[in-house]
Amino acid sequence: MDASPTTDSVQRVLLAAPRGFCAGVEMAIKALAWMVRAFESPVYCYHEIVHNQRVVERFEALGVIFVDSIDEVPLGSPVMLSAHGSAPEVVATAQRNGGYVVDAVCPLVTKVHHEVKVRAGKGYQIVYIGHEGHEEAVGTMAVAPDSIHRVESVQEVAMLPSFEEPVALLAQTTLSHRDWADVLDATRDRFPDMWVPGRSDLCFATTNRQSALLEISPRCDAVIVIGSANSSNTRALESLARHAGCPRVYRVNGAEELPDDLSGVVGVTAGASAPEELVEAVIARLAPVLGVEEVRVTEEDEYFPPPRNLRELMTAVDVAGTFMLGGPVADRTPVNDRTVHASDVLASLG
Repeated sequence: MDASPTTDSVQRVLLAAPRGFCAGVEMAIKALAWMVRAFESPVYCYHEIVHNQRVVERFEALGVIFVDSIDEVPLGSPVMLSAHGSAPEVVATAQRNGGYVVDAVCPLVTKVHHEVKVRAGKGYQIVYIGHEGHEEAVGTMAVAPDSIHRVESVQEVAMLPSFEEPVALLAQTTLSHRDWADVLDATRDRFPDMWVPGRSDLCFATTNRQSALLEISPRCDAVIVIGSANSSNTRALESLARHAGCPRVYRVNGAEELPDDLSGVVGVTAGASAPEELVEAVIARLAPVLGVEEVRVTEEDEYFPPPRNLRELMTAVDVAGTFMLGGPVADRTPVNDRTVHASDVLASLG
């Protein structure tokens, strides 16, 4: 890649923090990397493991096959289910296929699935705010398809029937607060007695990245949002920067997509599925004359461990490797997934 600057007029980069990989993405990428190391190729993955073009391409180069139907997975083959969550029948079919199955669903999505199941079981009609066709929304709605109604605009809320049953409100975790707020208010107006969870369904990482972007946007002549077009939280960041009044906003997959006429102060952030190496490449190409100022609004120390069956596999592989190398199995240092960053794992995979 050509690392030369796009222009000699970028004076400073304001770098939003937090940015990039969230805890759920960290878990999913490291989990798939473990499967690649533990099983002979191919390893299958139901839907993209995360919504990032470069991450998907990296795993495809290692022999991972991404499928849109679990029926495309040969019987007995190892398969991972993506971080966005899968419909119950997809999970059941994968398990019946007889291969090693790892469900890498983000725990925050699991929480929403549980809320859907509980509310539907109690006779509620569920209004679900989510993007049409998004994997997370599709998987969530499949938990209770007869009791859930997806909306993503005030107009769609107005078109909902007048339910006789009690109403509950749930949401896709990667929505922006702006997307959520208007629809929430409209739904409350229609169903003032509706149930809402005690804690917002919106992902804390999504919220943190939006808060950091809002902090830097007023100071920027342009904002660069790194991430793929099919990433909901990345699109939300792009929309938020425009809504905040930044005169120039660009979503890029990588540094090679940067415009060549940027100048002044440029803000940089990354969606929750974008690796840090892409951020570093963008900054290198911008080559700010006065350097980089990181603007941090909060610290993130959340950690989601790998799924239980994968933890057991990791331990077994570690023990076997130590034994084969003649090391002391009983005194070995256990695998500590928490200290390993997904960006480093991706880099080590080549």
